[in-house]
Amino acid sequence: MPEHPWRGTANRCDFLRLAVQWRARVFRGGTRNRKICHAPYGSDRIRRVMAFREVVGHRRLLTLLSRAIARDSLTPSLVFSGPEGVGKRLTAISIAQALNCTSVAQGPSVAQGFSPAPALAIDACGVCAACRRVGRDTHPDVQMIEPGETGAIKIEQVRAAIERAVYRPFEGRKRVTIIDQADALVGAAQNALLKTLEEPLPASVFILVSSRPDTLLPTVRSRCAQLRFGRLQLAEVAEVLERRQRYSHTDALAAAAASDGSVRRALDLETGDFADARSDAEDLLHAAGRDPRTRLEHAKGLLKGGGTPSEEREHLGVRLQALISVLRDLGLLASGADERLLANLDRRPALDALSRTLGGDRVARAFAAVTRAHDALESNVSPKVVADWLVLNVH
Repeated sequence: MPEHPWRGTANRCDFLRLAVQWRARVFRGGTRNRKICHAPYGSDRIRRVMAFREVVGHRRLLTLLSRAIARDSLTPSLVFSGPEGVGKRLTAISIAQALNCTSVAQGPSVAQGFSPAPALAIDACGVCAACRRVGRDTHPDVQMIEPGETGAIKIEQVRAAIERAVYRPFEGRKRVTIIDQADALVGAAQNALLKTLEEPLPASVFILVSSRPDTLLPTVRSRCAQLRFGRLQLAEVAEVLERRQRYSHTDALAAAAASDGSVRRALDLETGDFADARSDAEDLLHAAGRDPRTRLEHAKGLLKGGGTPSEEREHLGVRLQALISVLRDLGLLASGADERLLANLDRRPALDALSRTLGGDRVARAFAAVTRAHDALESNVSPKVVADWLVLNVH
């Protein structure tokens, strides 16, 4: 196995640092074995009612945005950054609705959606013809720019969007251009945006949505107000799944446990698969103190057995994700963190038992070993070799 810079880490502060770095890598797209669904949170997989009150989490940002719209002081050039699947695109569409709704609600009359709800100064009604057309992406004054078949947003798309934005709104109050996955903008397309972002067009708003804002040119970022969206809490992800996707409470908690605060990631994972993977992960950790031969027997549970190479790789990849999730929670328990931060809160008794058995130092070493195993799997090392190495090094 290749040497890893985190090898030998064994204290709680370092463990938490490892957890943060692992999570950052996951949401930069470094998990090849993760099933990918290209429908983002707030698109076709979730009912398109895009009012602010329907956005879960982000109370401070939603309050700030609604007040700016109510005062007609919304910054015309915005960058929404943060992990995938936390509501950036949905919020951008909510802005388009609020700016063009024909029956806008203000102050105390604003209906509340998810709880706890932000203190909204203004919100779209969500039911008028303008709101419905924004939700269906058919409103003449709202345009959504997305990557094409090549996975890039080309300069021709940006030029066409700017040309449309020059004109006064056709029927609404503002023209809104949303560039989703703005990190896919080619260099020439970003340069084409510079003048528009620096000298905003009258009655026009540009919103760039990106999970990797560092890929945007510094000259683009400097011309925009940047709003950072954080990860959602476990309860918030579960609430979205229950209310919008009709998950059972148990399934919603299981999917949320694997989501790391992203609704999109929760939707990408098969709930049953992750529940099985988490069970295998707990079995492996319970066997950590046994003799090597017994631990090698547990390597079989990490492998599918009889599957194709890609199926074996995917099967092991999900179990490594489950191990990371469980070990992260064990590290949080060892550090005395608030239990609301736990991803696997529905497994609290099992976590408590493992925490007593392993202790903080062993959890940190196990976390580093699982991370190395994941890196090896990403580097095309045989799943069996990875599984065998892992069970011998989690002890």
